[in-house]
Amino acid sequence: MESARAAQEGGLSLLTDLYQLTMAQAYWAAGKAEDQACFHLFFRAPPFGGGYTIACGLEPAVDWLAHFRFADSDLTYLATLTGNDGTPLFKPEFLEYLRKMDGLQLDIDAIPEGTVVFPHEPLMRVRGSILQAQLVETALLCLVNFHTLVASKAARICGAVGEGEEVLEFGLRRAQGLDGALAATRAAYIGGCSSTSNVLAGKRFGIPVRGTHAHSWVMSFSEELDAFKEYARTSPNNCVLLVDTYDTLTGVRNAIETAQLLRKSGHRLAGIRLDSGDLSWLSVRAREMLDAAGLQDVAILASNDLDEHVISSIRQQGSQITIWGVGTKLVTAYDQPALGGVYKLAATKKKGEAEWKPCIKLSEQAIKVSNPGMLNVRRFTFNGEFSGDIIWDELNPPPRDARWTVVDPADPTRQKAMSGRSTSEDLLIPIFRGGALVWKAPPLSEVRARTHAQLKMLHSGIRRLTNPHEYPCGLEPGLLARKTELILAERAKVRASREAANREAGNVTPEPRPM
Repeated sequence: MESARAAQEGGLSLLTDLYQLTMAQAYWAAGKAEDQACFHLFFRAPPFGGGYTIACGLEPAVDWLAHFRFADSDLTYLATLTGNDGTPLFKPEFLEYLRKMDGLQLDIDAIPEGTVVFPHEPLMRVRGSILQAQLVETALLCLVNFHTLVASKAARICGAVGEGEEVLEFGLRRAQGLDGALAATRAAYIGGCSSTSNVLAGKRFGIPVRGTHAHSWVMSFSEELDAFKEYARTSPNNCVLLVDTYDTLTGVRNAIETAQLLRKSGHRLAGIRLDSGDLSWLSVRAREMLDAAGLQDVAILASNDLDEHVISSIRQQGSQITIWGVGTKLVTAYDQPALGGVYKLAATKKKGEAEWKPCIKLSEQAIKVSNPGMLNVRRFTFNGEFSGDIIWDELNPPPRDARWTVVDPADPTRQKAMSGRSTSEDLLIPIFRGGALVWKAPPLSEVRARTHAQLKMLHSGIRRLTNPHEYPCGLEPGLLARKTELILAERAKVRASREAANREAGNVTPEPRPM
């Protein structure tokens, strides 16, 4: 991975926002550097208007965490930064503190890649010194947000195709830079794509690579048929012909003649590619022509700014396409370029104290009020189908004999009790303990298979592209009650502070404010 290479050249530990480092210095200066904290990384809404999300990005995040060190060159650079008065931004003593930091000593748990996840569930839980837990925020969000976004897009696109059909990812040329291209290819494979055109990603991640040829190949010959024959001669075992350079159906006829020549030499035409026009109608006509020539085994591949909605529409029109090439709208997450994942403090413990103290962030937007505690997610399965997720607090677990009930925090009257015949599992698994890596990354093919298996256990109404059914996911009743208590207590403190300020200012009538 990229961070392993960069660690030898100064590392990627400065892959962070400046305020993470200024806060770290402030924690250090205030004597709070060794206070304990628990942060959760989560998102608030599924992307693309969908009903589910695919967790992704854990392995690259773990790679970054495992190589976290401040190199001499990093600290030399930080020493050059100045504040608005021209004096150094960082104290030499603090930089020396960072120099002596021998990696991270955090406890980190995470939901495995390829898992179906839902809003407010902690994809990662980070515990340890508040200084170190703060320093990792930006990079973890950068890695998990993008990978999760693209994996979810790929899952939607692959869900739009039929059984026995494939999705090829070939968005390298439209990707957001080199790192973005590699990350997108990896995530797209986890989300369900069968192969990629990205050769470097193929080498690095073991993803199958596939490809055709460009229009320029055909245009470099005076006759399209000559171009096809020469390509077949030089690539007889990997021949997919792009047939729309001039006229698609004429191109299909030329591909048929080329396929017959390939057969005589003991090879076969793998497929034809449609890249413009009415893809559904052209695929039907092409299939008729290929079948009439005895070429039933020649696949029809289509491209041209495809996404899940376009693919679904084309298939509803009776297309004969069996391989879908998707690029731009997949690797750039075209219709929603960011997941919006966040990283919030949920519990603290002063150095030397035994008890954790839950904490909460308030907002005038209910969706932005965080969940307090040391959270985990329990998933219930009934009759081979996921039936609900309950976010619960390990610091205050429900009674052993309690019946697990999911409560919608936005509407506590919406509740669902889990069946006593359900099976359940907690989704977070140990990744680091005291900074030591205790997890081994599974092969990427295994992660991809997990995505497929997870989606099959999700009700079809939740998987549908438009107006999906809402999956039962919410809080354990005790957690919701404690959250409500914290909200009321914090708002009471705010109200008391505001009233005291009004009295001091001599205001008889308090300033009007929305609820």
